[in-house]
Amino acid sequence: MPRVVASDDPMIDVALLRAELDAEVVAADTTDEAAFRDAATGADAVVVDVNTPVTAAALDELEQLSIVARAGVGIDNIDVPAAARNGVTVTNVPTYCTDEVATHTVTLLLDCIRDVAAYDRDVRAGNWDWNRGRAIHRLAGRTLGLVSYGPIARRTRQQLSGFDLDVIAYDPYVDADEMAEEDVEKVALEELYERADYVSLHAPLTDETEGMADADAFTAMQDHAVLVNTGRGGLVDEHALAEALTNGEVAAAGLDVLRQEPPTEDNPLVGLDNCLVTPHAGWYSVEAREDLNATVAENLRASFAGETPPDRIDPETGWL
Repeated sequence: MPRVVASDDPMIDVALLRAELDAEVVAADTTDEAAFRDAATGADAVVVDVNTPVTAAALDELEQLSIVARAGVGIDNIDVPAAARNGVTVTNVPTYCTDEVATHTVTLLLDCIRDVAAYDRDVRAGNWDWNRGRAIHRLAGRTLGLVSYGPIARRTRQQLSGFDLDVIAYDPYVDADEMAEEDVEKVALEELYERADYVSLHAPLTDETEGMADADAFTAMQDHAVLVNTGRGGLVDEHALAEALTNGEVAAAGLDVLRQEPPTEDNPLVGLDNCLVTPHAGWYSVEAREDLNATVAENLRASFAGETPPDRIDPETGWL
């Protein structure tokens, strides 16, 4: 019987995996490299959350391991080339929360544009002032810039289609003609930062995208710009963003992801009045969690049967 070790993260439904798989399934602490390596020793499969570091050093030692199933979309915590060298398949769950993250993106954006959370805090403090802070502008005719044009960015564009926004996007892996078919203009990243009133980050975290929203980007943005990040925390230089929000280079930010989760006490963004932070909750709905775990189980079943899992990550994929 295969042995499956699953991160003891609330996203991962160990009871469902036990019910769905003809395997021994155990939950374990995988929060650092040593804990992951110890837990995964002797395992045929591991199910990991976003914070589990699946490193080359660990993979080199886990001789029995055949599959790493990521319970989520992003795979930046997994050394995919090292897995391939060791004959280990890597899978993810690419579509379980597309609607949820797009909806969360729209929610953060609208909240930041309309200053909803700040109004609420102000009323709770006993005030009643529509003109309490920064200027609020009409959405219609503004420009939305999507950084990466994958499924979540496309769904975000669809959900915002009734707001009469012009949409531009940066993505070196999507052709301009394909974007144009959806009434989206392909632009360079620098041009996107300069033109967009609202910038929404959806890129995976890679060497290419690490820190792509940096001090230069914030200087290029208009001073009424809103930045939303539901992609990965590592896309943003957090200290530069905090400075830009404080000195007025950027009007507001809505973040569902941070470099360190949960944030450390000295995180410069948490507590800023013009920065809305949610606890990496964009993926969450009851239905999304059910779909996530069912798909993880499907990928594991295929692997145990000697088949190619439906959501196998190709180690030759260009953006890796």
